[in-house]
Amino acid sequence: MCIANTRQGKSPPPLVVILGPTAVGKTEIAIHIAARVQGEIISADSRLLYRGMDIGTAKPSVVDRMRVRHHLIDVAEPNEIWSLVKYQKAARYAAAEVLSSGAVPLLVGGTGQYIRAVVEDWLPPSVMPDKRMRQVLENWADEISALGLHQRLSVLDLTAAEKIEPNNLRRSIRALEVIFSTGRRFSELRKRGTPVYDCLQLGIRRPRTELYERIDTRIDAMLANGFIDEVQELLDQGYTANLSSMSAIGYYELYAFLAGRVTLEEAVMLVKRRTRQYVRRQANWFKANDPGIQWFDYSDTIVDDLVSEILDWCKTRIG
Repeated sequence: MCIANTRQGKSPPPLVVILGPTAVGKTEIAIHIAARVQGEIISADSRLLYRGMDIGTAKPSVVDRMRVRHHLIDVAEPNEIWSLVKYQKAARYAAAEVLSSGAVPLLVGGTGQYIRAVVEDWLPPSVMPDKRMRQVLENWADEISALGLHQRLSVLDLTAAEKIEPNNLRRSIRALEVIFSTGRRFSELRKRGTPVYDCLQLGIRRPRTELYERIDTRIDAMLANGFIDEVQELLDQGYTANLSSMSAIGYYELYAFLAGRVTLEEAVMLVKRRTRQYVRRQANWFKANDPGIQWFDYSDTIVDDLVSEILDWCKTRIG
């Protein structure tokens, strides 16, 4: 593969990024591409990190992971905290490992901040954790709920709030902690370093109505395949609903159902609604007019199209 023949030391290491919204088909497409370009997949999905969270995250099957090597899947327990910095370091390590083997690193996913942190070499705000302030914010969240805290954040920093899941209490608390500590918006303090990689960013898109139909079908299939049992098993293992991992779409709502707070019909409706909202937030990360992203409409030939794009890009890098 041409990546292995790229001139050493004369340009940043190469990285192919395959991105797009939830349910667009990234996982299946990336697996086919990796098999054809001698690639390995580095997950850029914040929920695929966790063991035991398989059905509700649409995690690639064991067979798929045997077919193509995957990185950063099943690397943490649900009660472990993965900060953006921790993910960034792990992704870089994985990319270096893939490159050293002569394979093509494919960063694949829909978690916008993960992809941006790697591609743009984000430097997160250098504000030390304040345990006392965090405790105050956690107590406040107990009074007004995680959603209530997120609403307060949106008043202070709408840009940051739009990119944080409303039920992700840990990230909302961190953003407020930085705001109260510095007196500045969280979204203003994130800096960019010098890009580490020579990136080819390929975006996959479908019409919004088609995407919503696929979301509904996928959620129904998850429920038929045992999603409720998966959530119950996590709870039986002692993982509580206030964990960051359990704020994931679907897990939070099904926990509410199992706790008797909503009916199953209400829970499913909320899961579908939150997933649509998440797709709209992803559009804030992956903009149609972003000059750094080449967009491809889904079609029967999309794998061929993307493989051709990757191979042509590689040809320009051969020494």
